[in-house]
Amino acid sequence: KCRTGPLDIVFVIDSSRSVRPFEFETMRRFMMDIISSLDVGPNATRVGVIQYSSQVQNIFSLKTFFTRADMEKAINSIVPLAQGTMTGLAIQYAMNVAFTTQEGARPLHKKIPRIAIIVTDGRPQDRVTEVATQARNAGIEIYAVGIQRADMNSLRAMASPPLEEHVFLVESFELIQQFGKQFQDKLCGVDMCVEQEHGCQHSCVSTPSSFYCECNPGYRLNADGRTCSPIDACADGRHGCQHQCVSARGSYSCRCRGGYYLNQDKRTCSMIDYCSFGNHSCQHECVSIPNGHYCRCRSGFTLQPDSRSCRATDLCNGVDHGCEFKCVSTEGSYRCVCPDGQQLQADGKACSKCGAGHVDLVMVIDGSKSVRPQNFELVKQFVNRIVDLLEVSPHGTRVGLVQYSSRVRTEFPLNKYHSADEIKKAVMEVEYMEKGTMTGLALKHMVEHSFSELEGARPLSHNIPRIGLVFTDGRSQDDISEWARRAKESGIVMFAVGVGKAVEEELRAIASEPVEQHFSYSADFTTMTHLVENFKLNICPEEGKGEMEIRSPCECEALVQFQTNTVAILQSLTEKNILWACSLAQMTARLEDLEKQIANKK
Repeated sequence: KCRTGPLDIVFVIDSSRSVRPFEFETMRRFMMDIISSLDVGPNATRVGVIQYSSQVQNIFSLKTFFTRADMEKAINSIVPLAQGTMTGLAIQYAMNVAFTTQEGARPLHKKIPRIAIIVTDGRPQDRVTEVATQARNAGIEIYAVGIQRADMNSLRAMASPPLEEHVFLVESFELIQQFGKQFQDKLCGVDMCVEQEHGCQHSCVSTPSSFYCECNPGYRLNADGRTCSPIDACADGRHGCQHQCVSARGSYSCRCRGGYYLNQDKRTCSMIDYCSFGNHSCQHECVSIPNGHYCRCRSGFTLQPDSRSCRATDLCNGVDHGCEFKCVSTEGSYRCVCPDGQQLQADGKACSKCGAGHVDLVMVIDGSKSVRPQNFELVKQFVNRIVDLLEVSPHGTRVGLVQYSSRVRTEFPLNKYHSADEIKKAVMEVEYMEKGTMTGLALKHMVEHSFSELEGARPLSHNIPRIGLVFTDGRSQDDISEWARRAKESGIVMFAVGVGKAVEEELRAIASEPVEQHFSYSADFTTMTHLVENFKLNICPEEGKGEMEIRSPCECEALVQFQTNTVAILQSLTEKNILWACSLAQMTARLEDLEKQIANKK
């Protein structure tokens, strides 16, 4: 058996009328003897056979058979054509058809030798020099075997160089079988990988008169044809790793960023719960973040410089204030407040609720790198305080959340959750994106997707107000003007909330008219709680013929309540002024009395 590795061999057999039947039988035996010495198979040597006379006939192609038994059966079934001798036509067919990948030839880049063995007994009736040159230039190695009456000049014109190794003339058909044994040695040759220094880093594959290098699985051959480099299995992007892909010898593994661990699916990551270790020492609450944790105090308490203990900061936590909604501490006192859209009653504690507000609210929050993980947790608290103001239900207010950085991600659409508790839980599970600040891209996503009926927005014909709130801490890295304009033109009431380095010009461009009522700003994240109060939804819908009306808080009962409160404050101030004036008169009288006493003593 040949030791030179896989080959693609096509026999080109002359079956013209000059070849007598018993002579053709010896040609059959010649082919079968050669095949018997080969290691045939789909990944080893492949064999094809064509015969020619005045025309060309394909007996079987390189992809047809992969066992010697099947090949021998097909060879024994050949019926000679018994016509002319168009050798050039046969070479043309071999080049254009037999040695194509469609017919089973391996691609040229695999460096599998392509060998044509032409067996003829006469002079060609067409030109062979030009077409043989084209075949050799196409990478086909041609062996020309002439029998008895064959023309030596034609054989030399067809064969590959060096001619002394590729041109053979056999005196008679009776001798071709003996010649076949010699030709096997010529075809198989020596193992070139053994005979010379090949320089292959991994493995050497011998071919007739040459060799080529191959790499182990997981490696690819470099341009020098000798050395090998690991294949980057992560490069095609199909690995499915949530965080990082690590290549390793043609394979890969997924790895998580710091502060996360790899899940059982070996692809996705979950944040490490550092608070669960039990060594945080937080007095009130522990909050896990990537690569660590921080302590948080309950409402009404302030975190101390040790970043662990908490202390009450206002009277709201020290007295039974009785506020229905929220108690706000002032210097030495406190006051009750109500959610936006509700009025504080005369007792200073209870709230009058506006009618059930029906809105579609989408909040778009900045998750860029400048926000930082700890501040992003404060942003999520800010979102949940707004949710506390709303009456969430499938037929009432619907809430959606979008986060953006260099890309945009819908955290949950309008039709995902149907209660405030579900929304607040989902908000706290949102993961920080980091990277850039593409506010314009986020506005585009909000207009085209978030307020679509597919994601839960009610049809415009239902007259349900659509409200968009954009939260950002810096200048946008793309243009916002077009999609801010489109948002408002599509009927979305836009609120803009800025913190830190947010650009006022951009906030104003996002906000709806009147701009002063639709944008807010805070110097830093820790002092932005007042922005919740500035975010005025002001929704007081009235039932009427299937339509909804937006009532101004400055009309009707709200105006009366405002007047009543103002009069009460003015009366209180007047009483204090009267008392102060009386006190001043008494002090003046006492001073005059003292002056008289001093004068009498003198």
